[in-house]
Amino acid sequence: MYKILSSMIFALLGLLFVPTNAYGMHIMEGFLPISWAALWGVVTLPFVIYGLRSIKNKVDENPSIKMLIAFAGAFAFVLSALKIPSVTGSCSHPTGVGLGAILFGPTVMTVLGLIVLIFQALLLAHGGITTLGANTFSMAVVGPFVAYWLYKGLQKMGAPRWLAVFLGAGLGDLATYVVTSIQLALAYPSEAGGVAASLAKFAGIFAVTQIPLAICEGLLTVVVINFLVSYNKQDLQQLSVIKKEG
Repeated sequence: MYKILSSMIFALLGLLFVPTNAYGMHIMEGFLPISWAALWGVVTLPFVIYGLRSIKNKVDENPSIKMLIAFAGAFAFVLSALKIPSVTGSCSHPTGVGLGAILFGPTVMTVLGLIVLIFQALLLAHGGITTLGANTFSMAVVGPFVAYWLYKGLQKMGAPRWLAVFLGAGLGDLATYVVTSIQLALAYPSEAGGVAASLAKFAGIFAVTQIPLAICEGLLTVVVINFLVSYNKQDLQQLSVIKKEG
């Protein structure tokens, strides 16, 4: 199992060396006023602290999940680095955070998402350091929480696992873009219509490409979860991703 996961991680990371045009959806360096940048950093910090503790506790309980955690981080890194131009003049990308949220809980994915965003800002010029708090909150706090709550809620309602994973990952992806639009609208309200008009504008920019991308991310996450269930059922049962037998 670990050899398979290692191969998948290296294959995912290898995609980053395929030449592509550079686009960026994360809020870019210096774009937010310093007051808003600082506010989002303060709001995000408690989630990061709790996530670090959660990772430590989970690894102490089950050291064998380290490779799964690394895989979830690589999955998010690669998917969120695949920028796709939008017909509206902006661009969109999958987030990849739903997988880690479903496997380990949302705050673990907050830490992994933060690491992903730091590397993307430093190595790929996607996002920025001053906007790290805002980008982390939208992609690595709200996205994972939406994905996790939907997955767990649908599980309790008796929905099939594939449907819970699909809706959790897909709507978690969409939630990231909704929050990013809100962040931009709050920082730059329209002179005519205020925050609401600005929100409609920013949300409309991303909506055209993000909805099909969210569907694709949901389907891909279902495929990956099914693969992990086939090859590592014991760990997934301990993580409560699937029910224990007997």
